[in-house]
Amino acid sequence: MSQAGKLGTPSGGAKSHPEVRAAVRALCAEFPGAYWQELDHQRGYPEAFVQKLTQHGYLATMIPEEYGGGGAPLSVAAAVLEEIHASGGNGAACHAQMYTMGTILRHGSATQKDRWLPPIARGELRLQAFAVTEPTSGSDTLSIRTSAVRKGDKYVVNGQKVWISRAAQSDLMVLLARTTAHDEVAKRTDGLSVLLVDLREAVGDSISINPIRSMMNHSSTEVFFNDLQVPADNLIGEEGKGFRYIIDGMNAERILIAAECIGDARWFIEKATSYAKERMVFGRPIGQNQGIQFPIARAFALTEAADLMVQRATALYEAGQPCGKEANLAKLLSADASWTAAETCLQTHGGFGFAVEYDVERKYRETRLYQIAPISTNMILAYLGEHVLGLPRSY
Repeated sequence: MSQAGKLGTPSGGAKSHPEVRAAVRALCAEFPGAYWQELDHQRGYPEAFVQKLTQHGYLATMIPEEYGGGGAPLSVAAAVLEEIHASGGNGAACHAQMYTMGTILRHGSATQKDRWLPPIARGELRLQAFAVTEPTSGSDTLSIRTSAVRKGDKYVVNGQKVWISRAAQSDLMVLLARTTAHDEVAKRTDGLSVLLVDLREAVGDSISINPIRSMMNHSSTEVFFNDLQVPADNLIGEEGKGFRYIIDGMNAERILIAAECIGDARWFIEKATSYAKERMVFGRPIGQNQGIQFPIARAFALTEAADLMVQRATALYEAGQPCGKEANLAKLLSADASWTAAETCLQTHGGFGFAVEYDVERKYRETRLYQIAPISTNMILAYLGEHVLGLPRSY
């Protein structure tokens, strides 16, 4: 069994699953800052790193043992991603496989599970692409226009998706498409369906994947569908009920990305602390100055508090209890903590924060993303205001 599957007892926090954490740190030591800096410069995909994670079973952490995975709880997956980021790496290169496969696991048929989960667990197939967002709808998922029309034993897909990360590096894609028109559904949440697209079977110009260059190396793309044929057997769950399936997987996504933010924050705090001890100005270490010391201490306090919410959300998820509020809070607080730590780290380094050797600038850009994606902090605040506090819907 892989290291990721050896520890399955639910728990949280920086001291949870110590053997897994130590093993992940050892693996990440083989991929130092210079590796990530070169990829960032070339806009390359960390193929060697992802292959290593796959070989050790970390990307199959949450796939049940009966399908060849680790059979571990969410807290193990969170520990893996936190340690990758705390070691200076970027788990966003492959984190989707940990939670996207849950759509098949929770809502797929027995035949679909038997067909897809074992090769994913073995690393023979990559399920990295999660195609929901569209140019005209953004975060308004219920307004998506990409259509999937049933014709015999196939669905014919037409439309466009944007900001679909790792589509070019994936074999499979989880696609949310409209199978019933807006004006024909009883509820806005009806009429959307989930299809598992085998990208290897796309022929001709039925699918086009175009890279989007952004401020961070995130392998994002825009995807165009032109009469793409998908076997009807690849429909996950019930037609028209896909929105619920997608929402169901978002709690795990938010918790895992919150764990990445905690890892980023710890990396920034360690870098800032070390530099503040070593950097001498006016004959003394800059960390002796309260203007340097206090912001680092505050970033540490915010990180520890956010980590507690990640633990709380993880515990609820693993217990099978409702955790929407906690998952959103974990994402919000952790993203804020990592961004505060990033600002503090860059300010502590001053001009040297932009020097390649310190690697602060790369991580600074990467963690900034989590203020916006996969759900923006403003959307979480709107959710908390309306659905938790009972305030009028904001616009």
